[in-house]
Amino acid sequence: MSEVYRRGSCFVSTAMHDSIMSLFNDSKQGWPRMKKIFFAGLSLFLILFFHTVFGQEIKTGTISGQLMTKGGSPLSGGQAFFFNNASGPPPSADKYWRIPDYVTRIDEQGKFSLNLPEGTYYLGAIKRISGEKIGPPKEGDYFFASMDDKGLPKSYLVKRGMKNDIGTISEAIPFQKSVSKPGTEITAVEGTILDTEGNPVVGALVFAYTSPTMVGKPLFASERTGKDGHYTLRVYDNGNYYLRVRSVYGGGPPAIGEIIGFYGEKEPIAVSTRKGEKMQGVNILVRRFYGKKTMMPMK
Repeated sequence: MSEVYRRGSCFVSTAMHDSIMSLFNDSKQGWPRMKKIFFAGLSLFLILFFHTVFGQEIKTGTISGQLMTKGGSPLSGGQAFFFNNASGPPPSADKYWRIPDYVTRIDEQGKFSLNLPEGTYYLGAIKRISGEKIGPPKEGDYFFASMDDKGLPKSYLVKRGMKNDIGTISEAIPFQKSVSKPGTEITAVEGTILDTEGNPVVGALVFAYTSPTMVGKPLFASERTGKDGHYTLRVYDNGNYYLRVRSVYGGGPPAIGEIIGFYGEKEPIAVSTRKGEKMQGVNILVRRFYGKKTMMPMK
């Protein structure tokens, strides 16, 4: 076994040390030889680096179909939603509004086609009549969530290179918020969005995250608050959720004048929900964003 000793800040075996030093000891051959080894090693590193970082192929498949109303009209101008079952519960407009992972437009014939990463997905669709461009369905909007023969959310498998044509589905009907299915249990967080003077805030949206960092895509969203500032955020059964308030959908930094806030004092505090229960009195104080100095803790 070769001796191991320390040179500088590295531990080097005597055999390795002698091999390295031999490259420099020959004044005629040492430096050219070292250059060859150096550039050969650098080339190998770059090849491996670019192969690892840029050479990874994203495994995707294609899912397509045609979506219609129950009356047989195409869901033209609507949107098809896809929900990855690995990142949350199945969609259920009767119980909560889960934010979709992927969205694609439906054409004039009711057809759609979308490339998705490998996985298992739930399908939903909406054609907005109410005028609201995004968010939970409103009264009169055509809406449906794909169900199987047993009335359970139907899943669709996407594999690499696979083209899955689901055919024609004619299930979209006008959404009625007041109608709930028998046995439907609503789990929700309720409260009021208030400004710094205690006045109710109109047009605020409350988002539920599963992480206190509250970055990326939230899992659930409320409808916009009315004149009374009241919100109802419906979520999935038992869970711990961190609440963030904004006046727009989408991520990224807030725009000037946008409503911002979160539930908590110096840092976000999780709200714990129980299946079938409404947690009330969760009021959130917000401010309008006019620069980083206004991004102060909210209660």
